[in-house]
Amino acid sequence: MNAAATAPDDRERTASRTTTDAGAVLTRVVLAAALWLVLLGFVGAVFAWVGAWTPLVGVVTAVVAAAAAVRWTRDLPAVAMPAAPAALLVLAVLAITVWTGTTRSEQVLPRRDSASYYQATEQLARESRRPVPVDPADIGGPETLAMPGLTLESPAFYEIGSPDDPSVQPQFMPGPALTYSIPLRLGGPDLAMWAPAVLAGPALLGLGLLLALGIRGRAGAWLATPGVLLVGACFPWLHTSRSTYSEPLAALTLAGGFLALALATRDDGRGASGPAAVRVARTALLAGVLVGGTSIVRIDALRETMLLVPVAALLLARGRSWGRPLLVGSVGATLAGFAVAGVMSWRYLGEIGASLLPLVGLVVLMGLLCWYLLRRSARGWSLPARLTSVLPRVLAPLVVLVGVGLALRPLVMTVRQDPSDPGAMYVARMQAAQGLPVDGGRTYAEHSVEWLSWWVGPVALVVALLALAALWGRLGSTWAKGDPYPSWAGPLFVATGSSLLTLWRPGITPDHPWADRRLLVVLPLVLLLVVVAAAWLGRRLLATAPGAAGRGLAAAAVAVVLLAAAVPTAAATWPHRSERIEQGELAAVDTYCRAVQDSGATLVLAADDWAVNQWAQVTRGMCDVPAVATQGLLRDDPQALRTAVDDLAERVEASGGRLVLVASRGPRSLPELGLPEGELVLDVTVQEDMRILEDRPDGTTPLPLQVWLAPAG
Repeated sequence: MNAAATAPDDRERTASRTTTDAGAVLTRVVLAAALWLVLLGFVGAVFAWVGAWTPLVGVVTAVVAAAAAVRWTRDLPAVAMPAAPAALLVLAVLAITVWTGTTRSEQVLPRRDSASYYQATEQLARESRRPVPVDPADIGGPETLAMPGLTLESPAFYEIGSPDDPSVQPQFMPGPALTYSIPLRLGGPDLAMWAPAVLAGPALLGLGLLLALGIRGRAGAWLATPGVLLVGACFPWLHTSRSTYSEPLAALTLAGGFLALALATRDDGRGASGPAAVRVARTALLAGVLVGGTSIVRIDALRETMLLVPVAALLLARGRSWGRPLLVGSVGATLAGFAVAGVMSWRYLGEIGASLLPLVGLVVLMGLLCWYLLRRSARGWSLPARLTSVLPRVLAPLVVLVGVGLALRPLVMTVRQDPSDPGAMYVARMQAAQGLPVDGGRTYAEHSVEWLSWWVGPVALVVALLALAALWGRLGSTWAKGDPYPSWAGPLFVATGSSLLTLWRPGITPDHPWADRRLLVVLPLVLLLVVVAAAWLGRRLLATAPGAAGRGLAAAAVAVVLLAAAVPTAAATWPHRSERIEQGELAAVDTYCRAVQDSGATLVLAADDWAVNQWAQVTRGMCDVPAVATQGLLRDDPQALRTAVDDLAERVEASGGRLVLVASRGPRSLPELGLPEGELVLDVTVQEDMRILEDRPDGTTPLPLQVWLAPAG
């Protein structure tokens, strides 16, 4: 890929600085939306920690954060885009947003992360604080939690504190709950469930602007639209944007950060000075804050921050002082995210420590190495000329070699984890149900490239790999010649590194489409690279065959390359085009809550494992009735369970209340635990995602929801 295909000319650079340009408006929308999200998350976390996240405070914070974001992004660099392709891009983003929102999921029961985020949102919206303290008097006194086998804990919600002063701490970072609580309070659950689709819109817009910036001339402006359509229609992107996951929020902050980084790189040129240098530094600081600030919604954003460290070091080594605000913004925002996690999600940090600590160590090691090399560079040291000269020839083949190696991993390795891990036991149950050899320790990580091919097709992967190799070869040539970095250099470096780490170790339970959430950096990268390859091919054909015939040939070639990705992407998404996962759960929860309230319950005990997993937090967070849960060791001893229930019921009744038992596994669940038989109060079936290990999911599967209630006495 040559410089002409990627670097903007002077005319474009001048046009990009006019605030009346359509591209300037779109650029500001993306940057302001991303910064608003980060500001809302950090400021809201403080209010939630002190118990002041009331509806009024939430709305005022959102408005003030929006005003601050608009103010900060004023007069920053922008992508030049004429009105017609800009309008087409906006229409494409709106179409994807409406499609995503109208087919939104309704995941309410905390069986997967999206519903866990939703329950955390409900809890925060109702209680205005996080974590939420529990009055021991509401659960039968401190003796309840002092009893072995009774707990406030349920999936994605931890019990913290002492029996005399307990609290419930949601598992994940507070950013998603803080963000989704605004529409929940303003318009109820439906508006909250629209929010992921709406916030994924400016993320798509940011990707389109990145593409327009990276492809020179009018071709980039027009090709932004097919790029956005490819990404938005790719099922893993669509799937997460339909639900209250953290991924749509992270996509927005990362897309905004990458766009700001690309704009700073472009405007720097061979060294900006005066007001232009200040503007570049502000843009770089914004890029760092957005990438590092992703940690307020996803703690694993540490990976992208880590990859920004060498980018900043390379800039500083070239005398680009704006590498410093880039580094300060990213590291500062990431540390702030970890500080919030240490205060509000410390149980979660401890739970993922085994995978997080190596990443932290890698960040420290990379930072020290970059600092050492910069110190040596300041004293006149540089890479040996022989090594620098071979970079253009080595990098491209190395990229191809790594890509092919990742694809061939299933032939030479089988990746496993500790078979006693809860996730491994879950995988073993799925293997048995699907008729596969039972080996619960398998992570299937060696098949990660195959997962990509399910959604975009093998031809698109090959085209993207070749385009990636060409771009890395171009970067090697840039370094060897001492030329200014192209605008896409920083985003490409971070996205490539993040994709490589993800493909090597996805780090997620490998059932699909659940596991495909991990592909939400690498899949957009693949699809945008296909568009870049199409633009390059079209330009080369125009250069070799000018005139009408050349234009027709170039257009046909661009269409063929785009179709190589569009056809398999559309085919893979088509079975999921209109599905609404777990639609009907809100109505089911309403039915359940009415039954609980009609029973006169002042305390609910989730008796079996399904009730613990699905209904314990729902009872607290949506039915407004206190709830406790049984643990596995207690359920394994029916006599001890019966004694615990009798003691708990006696204490509750002594204070004028009533204990009600809830079960969800089956009609005999309560009697098998030595407890009274219950009354069926809920019996509905919704459609859930398939859970499949070795094939691409192509539909949904029924999920029966049944609940039995029984008085404890």
